[in-house]
Amino acid sequence: KPVFNLLEGRCEVILVNPQHFKAVPGRKTDVRDCEWRVQLLEHGLLRASFIPPQPIRELRDLTRYRKLLIEERVTEANRVRKLLESANIKLGLVATDILGASGRAMLGALRRGERDGAVLAELARGTLRQKRAQLAAALTGRFTAHHAALLGDLLDHIDFLDARIAGLSQRIAAAIAPYAGHVTHLQTIPGVDREAAETIVAEIGVDMSRFPSAGHLASWTGICPGNNESAGKRKTGKTRKGNRWLKPLLVECGWGAGRSRRTYLGAQYARLGHRRGKKKAAVATGHSILVAAYHILRTGGAYRDLGPDHFDRLASDRLTRHYLHRLQQLGHRVTLSAAVSVA
Repeated sequence: KPVFNLLEGRCEVILVNPQHFKAVPGRKTDVRDCEWRVQLLEHGLLRASFIPPQPIRELRDLTRYRKLLIEERVTEANRVRKLLESANIKLGLVATDILGASGRAMLGALRRGERDGAVLAELARGTLRQKRAQLAAALTGRFTAHHAALLGDLLDHIDFLDARIAGLSQRIAAAIAPYAGHVTHLQTIPGVDREAAETIVAEIGVDMSRFPSAGHLASWTGICPGNNESAGKRKTGKTRKGNRWLKPLLVECGWGAGRSRRTYLGAQYARLGHRRGKKKAAVATGHSILVAAYHILRTGGAYRDLGPDHFDRLASDRLTRHYLHRLQQLGHRVTLSAAVSVA
């Protein structure tokens, strides 16, 4: 990065992946190796790696730092659960989110010295109040002053992280303002919320001319099947490493899109999940989300859903033969005729 930053703006800087060229035997010095690379560049045999412009790189620094803080907050929340378990407090078995409004009220009371499970259960809010009896039993344990001190440190750190995450989100919103239209259009994709849309823009930018096709972008991200074939035999098709910030996000969005109803992505997830498993279906759905994002950023339009019956329309003849064969297996004699459309 330091060398790239110094040369950027003075000349055209190309960053090349070392995997794209191999060292030739005999060139064992740095000077000869550089001469060999210059010859490869002169003949157009080196491909420049994708480097986004400076504003996108700065935005990417913010989104990646926010991601790290969110992961750190998750780690601290897990430490809170582990601490409660060590004190025989089973709050997590009754409350879905121990750091929600009810959970924070109970944990705050524990921190201040309250040990009566029935009194703590009365702090529950909303639908959780219907489980006050279970809460009273779950909050009765061996919580000591030692646990209270550790709990206070953990909660203070979580509050600090929440404040930093909120501040970063505001800075990201200000930095991404020039691309607000792209973020809005990306949010029309099922499974993509604002935070995910901001991360997509920060990782790949908005200029899709850097990628010849959606397939090139998917390959760069590492969310497409691997291409490993030798002697006519296809070997493992596992995905490449790719972008370690964008790839997990797309898979997470794929899980979310798979839960959507009456959408193309939901139908794709259900169709693949039945045959290949839910994990592979989530990866494939994430790939479709990236392809949709590529075309949205390239054309500037919103997402157009193909509908949950898209696959049925493509395979209507195959489905007709399938169900006809099933009916014949059940002993039915079926005669097909074209449906008459009513004007």
